[in-house]
Amino acid sequence: MRDTRESRLLLVLLIAIAFALITVDIHGGEDSPVDGARRAAAGVFGPVENGVASAVDPIGNAIAAVKDSGERHTRVSELERENAALKAKLGSDDRNRSKVRQLDSMLKTAGAGQYGIKGAQVIAIGAAQGFSWTVTIDAGANDGLKRDMTVLNGDGLVGRITTVGPGTATVLLANDPDFTVGTRMERTDELGFASGQGDRPLRVELLNGKAKIRKGDRLVTFGSQADKPFVPGVPVGRVVRVDPSGGDLTRTIYVQPYVGFTKLDVVGVVVQAPRTDPRDEVLPPKPAKPRPTPTVTVTATPSGAPTAANGTQQ
Repeated sequence: MRDTRESRLLLVLLIAIAFALITVDIHGGEDSPVDGARRAAAGVFGPVENGVASAVDPIGNAIAAVKDSGERHTRVSELERENAALKAKLGSDDRNRSKVRQLDSMLKTAGAGQYGIKGAQVIAIGAAQGFSWTVTIDAGANDGLKRDMTVLNGDGLVGRITTVGPGTATVLLANDPDFTVGTRMERTDELGFASGQGDRPLRVELLNGKAKIRKGDRLVTFGSQADKPFVPGVPVGRVVRVDPSGGDLTRTIYVQPYVGFTKLDVVGVVVQAPRTDPRDEVLPPKPAKPRPTPTVTVTATPSGAPTAANGTQQ
């Protein structure tokens, strides 16, 4: 459209009319002359506005829901982290209490036998592809450890050191098939040699084929020359089976070791042997024998009154 004088006059006239209508509408209120036109416009554009509002509301609600969901997720994550931290702390406390108990028991064993020990912790087990029962401990040459030192815990004989590194050492466990240790019986002093059988009881060959052995008899280490690889008096286990003698030069018995080789944690390496053989002093106290419960026999008399076994009428 060309910018002519007539078009500019028309634009000014339309603006003046619009201002006049606005003024009349404001002063007229509900009786405004343009109220009908406004209602007609509302009838046309109202549904469109409502539709737009209806379409927009779910989006707003979804945004609010996402915001609320995010806040709840954050709180749940915080609670989960707090719960995990508490569980870790509790687990750590349980492990610490267990280690304290193990250490206390081991120190009592070392004290009873007068063994000078270096405490250590099991940090690894033998390679799965190997056939030997070994563990690695977190102490080595820097801690004064050497090959062929006795290893024990609060229950008894664990094994002996086979290899030593600067900060670690490998222990061959007493249940390994290649492990052999000299033993002495508690009650009879019978000597023998115990060999490991994996997860089965130790096999012990007694030097005396006619030795009188009973189930429940207990064994300790006999000791080695110069106390290597074994010091004397370390508890080994108790007899669970005795093979018939059969007239052989030796006699075979089977011994359940005191140590649980599948749950080792805190151990001690004997770095100083006792001055004298502790003999049976390191063995745990024997369990008390159960006391028989006295019984009273009651019989009926002809009169019907019960009578105790001594004949006294009740």
